[in-house]
This record gives sequence, C-alpha cells and structure tokens, in this order.
Amino acid sequence: MSTKYFHHALKFRKEVCIGCSHCMNVCPTQAIRIKGGKAELMDNYCVDCGKCYRACPVGAIIVEQDDFNQIFRYKQRVALIPSVLMAQFPEKVSLTQVSSVLMELGFSHVYEVEHGAEVLKDQMARYINERNNDMPLMSTFCPAIVRLIQVRFPTLTENLILLKAPLDVSASYYNQMLLDEGHDAEDIGIFYITPCAAKIAAVKSPVGQEDSSITGVINMDFIFNKVYTAVKQGFIGKNTCHIPRLDPMKSYAVTWSATNGEAACMPGRTLAIDEISNVIEFLEQLENKEKHDIDFLELRACDESCAGGILTSSNRFYAVERLRKRAADAEKKRKEGLIPYNTAGPIVEYSGFLQENIEIGRIQPRSMDKLDEDIGEAMKKMKRVHELMDTLPYVDCGLCGSPKCSSLAEDIVQGHASITQCIYVQKRMEQEGSMSAAESMEIMQMIWGSEKFEQKNKAKEIKQ
Repeated sequence: MSTKYFHHALKFRKEVCIGCSHCMNVCPTQAIRIKGGKAELMDNYCVDCGKCYRACPVGAIIVEQDDFNQIFRYKQRVALIPSVLMAQFPEKVSLTQVSSVLMELGFSHVYEVEHGAEVLKDQMARYINERNNDMPLMSTFCPAIVRLIQVRFPTLTENLILLKAPLDVSASYYNQMLLDEGHDAEDIGIFYITPCAAKIAAVKSPVGQEDSSITGVINMDFIFNKVYTAVKQGFIGKNTCHIPRLDPMKSYAVTWSATNGEAACMPGRTLAIDEISNVIEFLEQLENKEKHDIDFLELRACDESCAGGILTSSNRFYAVERLRKRAADAEKKRKEGLIPYNTAGPIVEYSGFLQENIEIGRIQPRSMDKLDEDIGEAMKKMKRVHELMDTLPYVDCGLCGSPKCSSLAEDIVQGHASITQCIYVQKRMEQEGSMSAAESMEIMQMIWGSEKFEQKNKAKEIKQ
C-alpha cells in the first residue's frame, strides 16, 4: 500500500492543526489519523469528499487551486463554468453579466460545462439499455464517488459507466473547436471553476484517462467573490467591450448536476442518492447482493449534489431552487418559440468527434482493505487483525489516534501503530504491572502531543 494512487486537493496545515480529531471522526473512508497531536492523511484512503474540510474548526485543512495568473500564459483563455456557479447568484444576476465579468478578469471565452450532457445523455442511455447483468450501472459524474467505489467497494468498479463526465466532454469540444479555428495547441488554456475538491483531484490525476484536456482548476468561492463584487459595484463593461457568445442550454442540462439530474434522463428504473454517508449505506447493501432491480444509480458525495460542494457560497437549497427555476424558464422559452425547440448547440456539431473519444478505460479497484499484494501474506495479516480485535474493546473512542478499533488493528498489522496505543489495553497493563503510569502518559503524548497534557495545572486551578 506504499504506492500513491491519487492526487489530493485537500491539504493539511500542521502548523494550524490543534489535533481535535473532528476531521478523523467524520471521514467516511477512515483516511485520517492523529499522530504527535496533528492530523495526518492516509493518501490511498482519501476520496477528497471534503467532509474533513467542513468539520475543521480552525481552518487547518485547505483546498488547493491553481494560480489564477497562469491563465495569462495563454492567448485563448477558456473559463469552463458549471451551472451551479450561476445558482450562487441572486436571480437578478444574469449569465451575460457573470460571463462579462469573467472576460474582464482575463478570460477570452466562457462556456458552461453541462453542454457536454447534450452529447453524453444518449450515450449513457445506450450503455444502460445494453447492460448484460442485473446489477445497476453507476454514473461516473462525481469523482469522489468513483474513488469511494475504488477504495471501499472495489468489486463494484465493474458497474461504473465508462464514459466521460460532461466537464471532460465540454473541455474536449472547446479545445478541438479552437484548434479547428486555427489556434495553436500551446496557446489554448482551459480552466475549470470547481465547486468541490474532488474535481480538482480528478483533473490532476484522471481516473480511466491518461490525461485531461483541462489546463487548470480555480476554486468557485474565489471566482464568486470576485464576480459578485464587480456586479454589485457596477464594474461590468468598463474594461472591455467584449460580449460573450452564450449558447442556450437544454433544461435537462441545466439541472444535470443537481440531485436526480442524471437519473431523470436515464431509461428504466433509476435512483438518485446524495450525501456520501447515504451512498455508503446503499452500496453496502448492493455489495451484499441485496436485490434492488435498479437499472441506473446516480450517486453524489455532497448533500444536494454539486449545490452542496464545499467551495460553493450560497445555501445549497436556494441554489437548487435557482437551478430548477432556470431550467423551467429555458423550457418555457423553447415552448414559446423564443428558442427553437430542437436547435442543437454547437457542441452537437462535434458529436462524431466527441463520441469517438467519449469512452474511458477500465477503472481499477484500489481496495483500502487490501493488506498485502501477496494473497498468502494478506491472509496471514487478516488473521492477525482478527486476533487483535479480540483484545480491543470495540468502543471506537479514537483515543488511540485511529478512528475505529478495526482501523487500529489494521494499522498495527501494517506496522504503523502499536497495541499499546489503546487506552483500555494500557489500563489493563497498568493493573497487571507490565506498564507504568509514566509509560502510559508517554504513549498518549506521542499520539496527542504534550501540549494537551500541559493543561493539568490549569485544571487544578479551576477545580480550586
């Protein structure tokens, strides 16, 4: 398990961390440990869902982004924006306004990534109609869920639909379109405005693809603050006379990133599940072969899907309402003839090229439960884990620096921890006379840092 499989957008700042263990306790894949009073990330367990980011009370966990100024290295600077960005703004703020500000900030092109769904939708439906087993197929839209399946439910990787997400489809389209216009490849920079950490990680180390068409990733909260400030202060149009070309989106594309956005467009019996704990609960049942008779699963890591991303600024419920209202308005305009109902956007003109390049390679399982590459050795280690569990209390208190007793047992077998880190084992050893109170204290200081135990004098003062 020494090989690092994934790039991670979540970064832990040890100089800020206070070792409170909030992050460890909320992590759905048990990817965090406490050592020396600081949180440490186990790279191959993390899926970049961002629950730790939200739980940290001191801002010790940050989300990386590319330097905004790198956009100016390119002559053609494309901002790929998700529809959920528009849902961050009050309804009076238009797509034209937001796009104009983005161009004033330095972008030469603005394009909504959900246009990619116009090419992807039929391909996904075909995939589902041609499935050859009774297990539901699963979307690869949410990269945190793809990684979750790789590390926690590796037997289910075969059920993932091996097609690119709308983001990648749109990036491929725009890159090819600019090439066809005569621009040199080295002059094209495509930058995605992301609502979450998982999409950053997916761009930096794509799953099922060798590389990405996306040049860089910029955090949505950063862009939102810049754009909304400009809109409120009326700076639109003062630095440029460029009017962005904005293609109208189909209503289903507008809500594609919302919960039930994909599922509502797919054939057969479908189910949409959001929030990673709910997804885990369902996949545990699915992995146990419980019968569901479902054709397609839309799985999202965040509550209310992308509207609940950790880099969004607006309340997720307001954001979803805005998405649905925008979709309804788009449908109304088509029905009223204000937008030709069956008009295909320019991306569909590239459907042949995109469909030739829409498939991704097999997604490899990366089981976090794999104790060793050698099956025989792994069986020995698993036996040792079960033996250790017989000596542990099954209370999952986390005082050992691992989130669960089972995590501690695995850490011990892998040589990353000791049985004496368990406070219950320590107390038993103290009773037996095989460990002194001083030795027990030394172990706890190793886990939680000496600072926490220097509070004893203050406690005595309070008691007095």
